[in-house]
Amino acid sequence: MTNPTANFLDSDAIDALVQRAAASPRRRLNLNLHPQLADPIQRFLNAGEPGTYVRPHRHQAARWEMFAALRGQMDVLLFADDGALAQRITLAPGCGVIEIAGGSWHSFVIMAPATVALEIKPGPYIAETDKEFAVWAPREGEPGAERIVRWFETAHPGERWPTR
Repeated sequence: MTNPTANFLDSDAIDALVQRAAASPRRRLNLNLHPQLADPIQRFLNAGEPGTYVRPHRHQAARWEMFAALRGQMDVLLFADDGALAQRITLAPGCGVIEIAGGSWHSFVIMAPATVALEIKPGPYIAETDKEFAVWAPREGEPGAERIVRWFETAHPGERWPTR
């Protein structure tokens, strides 16, 4: 429900987002809570299903991101510049919040169906400069994208995606 003083999303609204995400070709979908892309604080819900691929990327140095899991489980993957997995952090409801510093290579792997996370980051959103993708990781839809998701699900710190 939206009104001039509050924007409230009940469980029915979140359920609807989860259903749309599961039915989408990418198996994930976001719901913007900010009124426009130029908003100085971007805030939205990300819903995803196991098997979705978030290509490793980084944002400009001043462009941090904050995540908290509302439902399900997602693992945050932080990478070294050479593509080695540096850290794996599990996010589930009640287990914590993560703020990822700008300039940090990262991705996410959805570990449970109907996962929903709240994301907050500085705006405005400008698609052309929002992120830089890791050259060592396949693009969405390319051969190898499904394989890297399977690797994300079990990778341990120190391991590196086999690029060949």
